[in-house]
Amino acid sequence: MIRVGVDVGGTFTDVVAIDGSTRKLIAFIKIPTTHSAPEGVAAGIVEGIQALLNAHNIAPAQVSFIAHSTTQATNSLLEGDVAQVGVLGITERFGWLARRQIAFPAFQLAAGVRFAPRFAFVRGGDGVRGIQALAQSGAQSIAVSEPFAVDRPANEAALLSQARDRSIFATAGHEVSSMYGLRTRTRTAALNAAILPKMVQTARMTARAVSEARISAPLMIMRSDGGVMDVREVERRPILTMLSGPAAGLAGALLHDNVTDGIFIEVGGTSADCSAIRAGMPQMRPARIGGHRTMLRTLDVRTLGIAGGSMVRAGTGGIKDVGPRSAHIAGLKYACFCRPDTIAGASVVRFRPTPRDPDDYLALEALDGTRIAITPTCAANMLGYVPQDAFARGDPQSARAAFELAAATVGLDAEVLARRVLEISSDKVLAAVAELIADYELDPNAVVIVGGGGGAAALVPFAAQRSNRTFRLARDAEVISPVGVALALLRDVVERTIVDPSADDIVRIRREAQDRIIAAGAAPQTVDVSIEIDTQRNLVRATASGASALAEGGGRVALSGEELATTAAQLLRTDLAAVRAVASTSGLTVFGSARAGRYDVRVLDDMGVARVSLSRARVTTLTAESVSRTLPDVIEEETAFGDVGRALPAIILLHGARSADLGGLASAQQVTALALEEVRGLEPAARVVLLTSGRRA
Repeated sequence: MIRVGVDVGGTFTDVVAIDGSTRKLIAFIKIPTTHSAPEGVAAGIVEGIQALLNAHNIAPAQVSFIAHSTTQATNSLLEGDVAQVGVLGITERFGWLARRQIAFPAFQLAAGVRFAPRFAFVRGGDGVRGIQALAQSGAQSIAVSEPFAVDRPANEAALLSQARDRSIFATAGHEVSSMYGLRTRTRTAALNAAILPKMVQTARMTARAVSEARISAPLMIMRSDGGVMDVREVERRPILTMLSGPAAGLAGALLHDNVTDGIFIEVGGTSADCSAIRAGMPQMRPARIGGHRTMLRTLDVRTLGIAGGSMVRAGTGGIKDVGPRSAHIAGLKYACFCRPDTIAGASVVRFRPTPRDPDDYLALEALDGTRIAITPTCAANMLGYVPQDAFARGDPQSARAAFELAAATVGLDAEVLARRVLEISSDKVLAAVAELIADYELDPNAVVIVGGGGGAAALVPFAAQRSNRTFRLARDAEVISPVGVALALLRDVVERTIVDPSADDIVRIRREAQDRIIAAGAAPQTVDVSIEIDTQRNLVRATASGASALAEGGGRVALSGEELATTAAQLLRTDLAAVRAVASTSGLTVFGSARAGRYDVRVLDDMGVARVSLSRARVTTLTAESVSRTLPDVIEEETAFGDVGRALPAIILLHGARSADLGGLASAQQVTALALEEVRGLEPAARVVLLTSGRRA
């Protein structure tokens, strides 16, 4: 069975095929992204899928999973290419106070574009009148909002149904968030409505084309948190696909390259995305659009205007900058990807890549009039930083010839110029790395930089060497994003505002998240649910993830014990002799490296995918029936007490092939209740493993 992943980039659409049993890359293809096609990027997605299947003799029936990332939501909001939105407020219970909160002021969405919805208000029964009024005023999409609809969504749902019955695109506050905060929830729903028409059109077109290709697997779309959702969810909540592209690369780093701790830098031709991974988890933050808070949580990705194809800008007596404009945007070839005889006899010119750019960008003009860019990829090839087998590998002789011509123009030695290009480029990358280390309190001496993307070898080796940091290029780095899409899990999040949540509240929210992800198509035995409690904001968040039932239907090829141990040693960055299996369940193995009576552990599934990363952990093996007796004692022994109170330990419960993170809870009673819910239905003698690690109080 084959898993197909598609990443829609600014320049290329990449399509990969992954063996569902071994999770190894077996084929990939790149085609130009079809921005100008009547069908938009959907045309390129379909073309790429068909080309992959045809070129590698893959039968449609073999495809068990298919998903794609998208930049459409992000680009629509950044460029202001959105529908006219009407907001329909329901003021039946709170009158003028509801009006005041729902009618948020207009704000700048993009250069020259203000987001200014039309507003109408109704008192429940006269919803049709409000819908008609908004439609007549030019609204192309409607967002329905009512105070406290997260608890009582019936009124919102009724108006939503009435709008959709009239073929009007519509969404509602309770669909995009289950959190209190009427104004922010309304604003989020309105932004969701703004991108709804185009996103639905593209999603339906792509899903129809996939079906016509006789692929029976349901089409999935990448979410901004690194999971995927089906087309039905895109038609309700397209805003969840924001930052879908960067999320794909990060998913690849986690699921394909087993990054557990470090900074992941995905380098393309025009931009680079930097993000932090800590204990095997990507870091998240609230999304802001147009400077305003929304009720979305997205991956914390720092996007930089520097990449493998960034062009050099000339200054007085040298160069003043590299980027942000790239050779891809200007339509130029890289010098290092040209033959040396093409470079010979070329002249150096300064030009504007676009009418809005300054005229200080450098390029070579060949004898036939072709313009050629000098880029960080060229500099890295010339100076020997690009490995032989890297995607960014070019011709060092061509790169040197280009830099010698440019150096004569700016008054520098060719090697000095090439090094200066990499220094300016790496300064931007290392500044982002330093920010992430500080923001997430990572150990600066232990951080590993992992490079992905086609341009990774152009920037990451030099930046790592310059900062004295360990680095590596990700496996299949040039297609790490579509690989991440192909391996991604279904995901959904349930959030509730609850003051002092009880153990029953926690269990109820966990069940809701689990039920939602199973309803979305996840195989029940693959579902994991993690719980976070923010006591300052009275927030309870349950994040559920799981593999699609169809994708899990194919046979999986398990690694041998020796292969698993070797993988664990690599993840723990220690010798194989220092690693041993300290505990196991029927589907997971806990490998540890001893440290002061405890273990630094990595938990691997039978395919070698890292599921848990924990330092200085205590490992306790017990049975399902003994959890209620043993867990409270373990929590008490591992809890730290200090001046600011008590700090519960990090707690991971393992059974079968499942891992449950219980470390985000606020009390021992909540932890115990959730643990008992997790093992409910297991045989009394079923093996359960507890991993605990104390925190500072």
